[in-house]
Amino acid sequence: MKRALIAIAVFVIANVAIADDLSDIKREVAKRHDEAVKRLQDWIALPSIAAEDRNFPAGAEYMARLAREAGFQQVAVLTTDGKPGVFATLDAGAPKTVGLYFMYDVKQFDPAEWTSPPLEARIVDKPNVGKVIVGRGAVNQKGPESAFLAALHAIRGAGKKMPVNLVMVAEGEEEIGSPHIGQLVHRPEVEAALRKCSGVFMPAASQDLDGIVTVSLGAKGIVELELVSSGEKWGRGPAKDIHSSLKAMVDSPAWHLVKALDTLVSADGNTIAIDNYPTPRPLNADEKAMIAAASARRSEAQSKKSLGVQHWIDDLPWQQANERLESQPTVNIEGLVGGYTGPGGKTILAHRAVAKIDMRLVPDMKKDDAVAALKAHLAKRGFGDIEVNVTGGYDPTGTAATAPLIQSQVAVLKRAGIDPVLWPRNAGSYPGYVFTNPPLSLAAGHFGLGHGSGAHAPDEYYVIESATPKVQGLDGAVMSFVEYLYELGR
Repeated sequence: MKRALIAIAVFVIANVAIADDLSDIKREVAKRHDEAVKRLQDWIALPSIAAEDRNFPAGAEYMARLAREAGFQQVAVLTTDGKPGVFATLDAGAPKTVGLYFMYDVKQFDPAEWTSPPLEARIVDKPNVGKVIVGRGAVNQKGPESAFLAALHAIRGAGKKMPVNLVMVAEGEEEIGSPHIGQLVHRPEVEAALRKCSGVFMPAASQDLDGIVTVSLGAKGIVELELVSSGEKWGRGPAKDIHSSLKAMVDSPAWHLVKALDTLVSADGNTIAIDNYPTPRPLNADEKAMIAAASARRSEAQSKKSLGVQHWIDDLPWQQANERLESQPTVNIEGLVGGYTGPGGKTILAHRAVAKIDMRLVPDMKKDDAVAALKAHLAKRGFGDIEVNVTGGYDPTGTAATAPLIQSQVAVLKRAGIDPVLWPRNAGSYPGYVFTNPPLSLAAGHFGLGHGSGAHAPDEYYVIESATPKVQGLDGAVMSFVEYLYELGR
């Protein structure tokens, strides 16, 4: 009994101390609000775009600077066969260590499509949302990552001891399929540091506008590639663009590509028809239960409105559409390029056509198996001349709901009065496999309050001051990271 009373007393004293720490840190967060906003704006002004070879190694060097300023003692820019990464450690002398996955790169953008310049990071009023920063990378991923860095500044500024040690891996190729993430993570010094971690998480802005927060237990894998049909490689069709009248006697590489694409999917384009393609694992009972619960809470009408769609595939009911979203791999055409696409007509027979493709993968599917099946399928169907240029990709990832990394998220959210939605996996992708797969076999996930939208699209934004109490602004997002770190350190 005496030992139990002592344990209870220690627990109570510890929690009182944490409450005092959080109060002091919250005041520091408010004091540093303008500093945090400026940090985000300055970062948005330097876009690192892997697909365009833009701002490398400047982006990595800037990421390293941000890490040093946030208190990481050891920071190194690491070279790869592609864009450089950043490896950083913060040793607080704490008993527990947590890993961080950051990306410092962003997607391409066309300024003509934006109502606010994509690199100026202006603060604008967004109706029914609040004051938001508009800019490329605002929510994907610089806003949430800046909020996390602001949490570290606030903890140190309040004179408090970090509750956990940190190991950061930041890459500059997430937006092209992370082709060299393994070269970063599996360097001996990086892997050794990550082996000490209880798990790895990526800062996120996980609140919908209605306040619902989703805790995802994984993500689909992805293969990014180009299919290239050319007269030179085919041995038919022209070696250069020629007059379209000659189509009467010359084969078309563009039509050759279209016919090849048509063999990859069913007539409606919705079911993969690649020969011997990897078989996805069906949803299990737990996953179906998660989807049913989430479908009951999420608004189908709001989802359709935000996506600008009127029907789901096969006019499926909401729950079944979500089951399809979670369980099915995809073959998607991102873009088709060939010949003349400018104003008016230009009567040519194009000598070359390219399809940009992404293929999403679900559990039990492997990137290399999917690529091998695609190549074999094309060769078997008479399209072996079409080049398959893989630019990036990786396997699916998943973490158990019982993992302490995930349970800590749930605990923080419930203390904030939020009952989170558990979700089997993101329909999108990130390279979490490099942490969850052997040899590391760590838990991995995303966490963070706050809201943003428009990733990969014009007018991407991140909320700074929320117009609704259901959604946190920047300061609330910063405090969510503070509380998560303390929970992970318990």
